[in-house]
Amino acid sequence: MTLRLSPGTDWAATFDRAVTLAPEGFADDRLRNLVEGAWLDSGTPTPLRTPVDGTVLAQLPRLDAETASRAVGYAANEHRAWAVTPLPERIARVEAAIDALTEARDLLALVLVWEIGKPWRLACADVDRALDGARWYVTQIERQVAGREPLPGPVSNIASWNYPMSVLVHAELVQLLAGNAVIAKTPTQGGAVCLTVAHALMRRAGLPVTLVSGSGEELSEVLVRAPEIGAVAFVGGRSNGGKVAAALLDTDKRHMIEQEGLNAWGVWEFSQWDLLAGHIRKGFEYGKQRCTAYPRFVVQRDLVDKFFDVYLPVVKSIRFGHPLAVADDADPLPELDFGPLISAAKATELTRKIEESVRHGAIPLHRGSLADAVGFLDGQDTSAYLPPAALLAPPGRSQLMHAEPFGPVDTIVVVDTVEELLAAMNASNGALVASLACDDPELAGKLAEQLHAFKVGINKPRSRGDREEPFGGRGASWKGAFVGGDLLVEAVTTGDGDERLFGNFPEYSRYPIT
Repeated sequence: MTLRLSPGTDWAATFDRAVTLAPEGFADDRLRNLVEGAWLDSGTPTPLRTPVDGTVLAQLPRLDAETASRAVGYAANEHRAWAVTPLPERIARVEAAIDALTEARDLLALVLVWEIGKPWRLACADVDRALDGARWYVTQIERQVAGREPLPGPVSNIASWNYPMSVLVHAELVQLLAGNAVIAKTPTQGGAVCLTVAHALMRRAGLPVTLVSGSGEELSEVLVRAPEIGAVAFVGGRSNGGKVAAALLDTDKRHMIEQEGLNAWGVWEFSQWDLLAGHIRKGFEYGKQRCTAYPRFVVQRDLVDKFFDVYLPVVKSIRFGHPLAVADDADPLPELDFGPLISAAKATELTRKIEESVRHGAIPLHRGSLADAVGFLDGQDTSAYLPPAALLAPPGRSQLMHAEPFGPVDTIVVVDTVEELLAAMNASNGALVASLACDDPELAGKLAEQLHAFKVGINKPRSRGDREEPFGGRGASWKGAFVGGDLLVEAVTTGDGDERLFGNFPEYSRYPIT
């Protein structure tokens, strides 16, 4: 069957729509940086390639540290004015930005499909979650900032590529409501076009936003350590997060540093298999390229056969492929669990880790093939696509045993005792979430207290959460203040009692994990 792009979804048409909506953010095929209150056409152009089929989407202009430093200085000046802007005015401008972003919702989602390979449904959810969450804060911000003041300087946001809207833009809108100017760094792997359009609309609404592009290595000193910066919000891996944390050691800056952890799902004295099957399938959304994915299952030996009866049919039925390919122009966009990984390099890396693990003793339960895909276009580059895989008993020397794969690769560990269960679930020195499949809620609750994860679900998954729900991590998965709900506002404001700010900032953590 020959597939084609769904009408109106090709990149040329999508890019033209983006340029038409936000012309100030573009210079031909180059993106501009939002620096010193204006869109600047400068920097070293670097091609942005889509993981969908490998073609070049645009040119990302990487700034040098000197230009970024000027941007930070200007943002600090804007921050001083914004911090004394009356709250009703701040709310009105943020609401205007939300309205503009809502009108552009479908375009922003389609851009995300191309930039980071999200299937249409999940790309729409990324945009909707950002806007719905910001609307909730608009209704709560008066209460949340009562008796509190903005930070002494703007908030610097350095986020990963996987959730440009629901993580990065959402956080910025809340920080703005709280009275802070914001600086965002575009991820180098994806999301830059979406963020350019979004920040153009935010700037038009009168919000003090800055958007810069560049290598983390060159810009980190400015975006993390510059004295004008009031707080640093980082989302990414442990290696880069550790560098950010190290750069902050001799400062008193507020910081929220989210890092990965090997989130695990334990199965112990359990019988509700149909319930678990649904959770397993949903867990493969976006190819497990998210911080709250569950790539590790730890299963009681007596339940292994029943677990596999449920797990293997699900993993073999996962739908992946080109997110915009259809057989007929009248067909809806394909309903996929995931499309490509973020890059061909990531697919190659995970393939190597799978092969290494098997070579050292892991048992391959399932290794899919590109032939299993829902569909590709004739002749397209498929190097960024990786079928789902599942390995039993990864050896201790395998990288997949202790680290998050950040892709559609599951590992299953079989245990005989509760002590082994807890040890295997705590293998990565801290996680953001964990879950237990257990029929006995009292036993599950006792086990949950011993899991090194910020959130623990009993017979359900956990996620970042929205609105009232806080978010953080345990161990090496998180550093600094926890966020979400009131804590997200507290993290970017000052007030009485800040020595008791929730999280690892300044020096303690006391938020319950269950």
